[in-house]
Amino acid sequence: MSSAEPREPRPHLRRELGLWALVFYGIIMIQPVAPMPLFGVVSQVAMGHMVTTLAIAMGAMLLTALSYGRMARVYPSSGSVYTYVSREIHSGVGFLTGWSTMLSYLFNPIISSIWCAKAAVNVAPQIPYPVWFVFFVVLFTGLNLLGIRASARTTQMLVYGMGAVIVAFLISAARYVAHLPALNPSYFTHPFYDPATFSFGAVATGTSIAVLTFIGFDGVSTLSEEAHNPRRNILLATALTCFITGVLSIVEVYAGQLVWPDYRKYPDVDTAFSFVAGRAGGPVMFHIVNFTLLVASLGSGMAAQLAAVRLLYGMGRDNAIPKKFFGAIERRRAIPRNNVWFTGLLVLVGGFAVNYQLGAELLNFGAFIAFMGVNAAAFVHYFFHQDRRRWLDCLLPALGFVICFAIWASLRVPVLIAGGIWILAGIIYGAYKTRGFRRSIAFAEAPLE
Repeated sequence: MSSAEPREPRPHLRRELGLWALVFYGIIMIQPVAPMPLFGVVSQVAMGHMVTTLAIAMGAMLLTALSYGRMARVYPSSGSVYTYVSREIHSGVGFLTGWSTMLSYLFNPIISSIWCAKAAVNVAPQIPYPVWFVFFVVLFTGLNLLGIRASARTTQMLVYGMGAVIVAFLISAARYVAHLPALNPSYFTHPFYDPATFSFGAVATGTSIAVLTFIGFDGVSTLSEEAHNPRRNILLATALTCFITGVLSIVEVYAGQLVWPDYRKYPDVDTAFSFVAGRAGGPVMFHIVNFTLLVASLGSGMAAQLAAVRLLYGMGRDNAIPKKFFGAIERRRAIPRNNVWFTGLLVLVGGFAVNYQLGAELLNFGAFIAFMGVNAAAFVHYFFHQDRRRWLDCLLPALGFVICFAIWASLRVPVLIAGGIWILAGIIYGAYKTRGFRRSIAFAEAPLE
């Protein structure tokens, strides 16, 4: 071939996602119905003040969302928090942060698959749980093998469907409350503040659980290389995702507490919101909400696996993990196909190795290390690496770091030990990769266009 002939372009991720496609992705990653599974537990822990806990949690997570968005403007790369910490603090610290983040991204589809399989058994008990579990893992993997455009369309349809169910519930709740006997005005303020039961300690504990409503918003930043105008849209999409989810969650829970104000008398605390929906709209609404939560977990699992795939690609491209396998792009669909298959296999194995509770707690372990990492990276960037230092830019990520550390430190000791073992494995591998951390990991710059 003549040297004058153009070479075939190197495969790369395609920029196909606009602002609202990113917002749809972020919302489905969190789930528009995210507070519903937590409703009974948080309401009891916070003594009927779940609305207040969600408002506090939204403020805390918005601080972290701003840090994610700002760092994505500086580094519009697929590696997410791994990339930010590596470039602002140290490549070794970034590697361990990315290693911990993988724990969160991998356990999200694992617990989603477990929950979906158990819900499906309730509908079709003649099919064993293991069969349902394998089915959902294969489904998540197959959808992500179709490519980013297909994934974006699927997430939009899921958001529309869940939005319709939320509207139907709110209408049913409004009708139910409107037909109640004459109510004291304080009835409508008790979900925010009930002087008979309010406790700062109870609300603080409830907030540490309610924060789970927002887990997953950081997945938006992993799509920086597939977004139009990432410097603008990733920041806006991350903040909008957190804000929209927070407002929706507060409205849902407020309506739920008006329908069922006595937080001590749920038939089943884990599925309390389904009973609230049944009281508001009858058996039909009960079953609709049950089915919607199943679909929501399906969408969250698919989106979580997509985020894990992109994180592995960012680390593979930088040769933090074997580049030949994890940094490869399949030409026809322009997706990191090896990572999709690899992640699907890990989810399959992990789902048979842990139960739902342990998986959820390990997800939190990795998620809050990521939140602390991105806040630390944002602080270092604006405090040390900017010619003109603005104190608000430094204060917000510092405050976000402190809040996330307090939540992370409250995890159960067995979870901290299990997560610590995962980090230790990362240290051993990182030391091997960098010859005792005597050299840094090489980075490949992400294309901006």
